[in-house]
Amino acid sequence: MNAFDPANVTAAVLAGGAGSRLGGRDKGLHPLGGIPLVAHVTAALATQAGSVLICVNRNPEAYAAYGATCVDKTSGFRGPLAGIAAALDACRTPWLLTVPVDCPRPPHDLARRLFGALPPEGAAVAGVGAHREPLFALYSRRFAGDARAALQRDLPVWRWQDEIGAIEVDFAACADAFANLNTADEFQAWEARNHG
Repeated sequence: MNAFDPANVTAAVLAGGAGSRLGGRDKGLHPLGGIPLVAHVTAALATQAGSVLICVNRNPEAYAAYGATCVDKTSGFRGPLAGIAAALDACRTPWLLTVPVDCPRPPHDLARRLFGALPPEGAAVAGVGAHREPLFALYSRRFAGDARAALQRDLPVWRWQDEIGAIEVDFAACADAFANLNTADEFQAWEARNHG
């Protein structure tokens, strides 16, 4: 396999959630430390990918300030596989890195370490000890059709990853980097820790 090159990676930020634990607000646009959450995520990915794609199902104009957008092709909130499928369809690089919008500081070496574990034309996913983090993954663009088919079957992301033979990479040494924010209290606690 060739050496890792961020130019060959598109980073997809999965921002299509319903925000149910945030009163239905669009989580990625919720302020964190004075700027929208999505701005933290895209900044963390700047050195890991040549381009950023934000997968949304509402407010595409607001998200466009932070990267190119793609819209889930399925109606309603179908879950993260809908965003992954849309991103793979839109991806123009050999590799797609996915991260959820509710994680402000994903590991700085996420793409490089996942790439290092990839089987040929394969997929790799982060884990923390025995716990998989299925939304932090790197896929060959060739899985676009597989993702669409899995979405039609309503599979959870982890089960689809098992089907395509995704390799799990342990990030236990930086488990805190996977912390995600779902509630107003969690946003406030993060701000207190990082800007207090």
